[in-house]
Amino acid sequence: MNFIARQCVKVIKNEITNQTHVCGLGRTLSYKSAYSLDNLYPKSSLKLYTPDFAPEDPNVKFNGFIPMDQLQISYSRSSGPGGQNVNRVNTKVDLRFNVKNARWLNDELKPKLLEKYSTKISKDGDLIIKSDVTRSQQLNLADALEKLRTMIREVAKPPPQITEETEEKLRKRHLKAARERLITKRMRSDIKRSRQNSDSDF
Repeated sequence: MNFIARQCVKVIKNEITNQTHVCGLGRTLSYKSAYSLDNLYPKSSLKLYTPDFAPEDPNVKFNGFIPMDQLQISYSRSSGPGGQNVNRVNTKVDLRFNVKNARWLNDELKPKLLEKYSTKISKDGDLIIKSDVTRSQQLNLADALEKLRTMIREVAKPPPQITEETEEKLRKRHLKAARERLITKRMRSDIKRSRQNSDSDF
């Protein structure tokens, strides 16, 4: 009985193996588009993965990461030309978040962000960023996020350090500008005085 069972299992395994080879051969001989991932990226393993973030440097105030769940994102219809796509799809992106309550943002950057971009801050303290540069919702969202990153990196820059040579150049420049202003004033006063003298002669 054991011998018969082993023979049956062997036959079933052979059948499964043959079917697998036939299916694989069929896929190999079947039509494959020139735009398939295998042709576009022949050296890639085509495996999806999430990149590992480098350990956060305590000296870096902003590493570029923006948590999407901490943002309020809304979509509306964009203005301007675009055909029926403008009337059907909400492509304009309205991105906002409360600066003071943003836990993912460094506390040192919050007042700088509120001061530098005060025109983009609402009464509730929300920073508002809009984008409708394209007719694609996802591209506009990416553009809005890139604008936000640029704004945060701008306020995260350390203040420029002025060297002694630069200070000396600035001092000489101010002195030169002051001398030129005095010369211009004297010339104008001389012109006025000459006009007054010419009028008194008549």
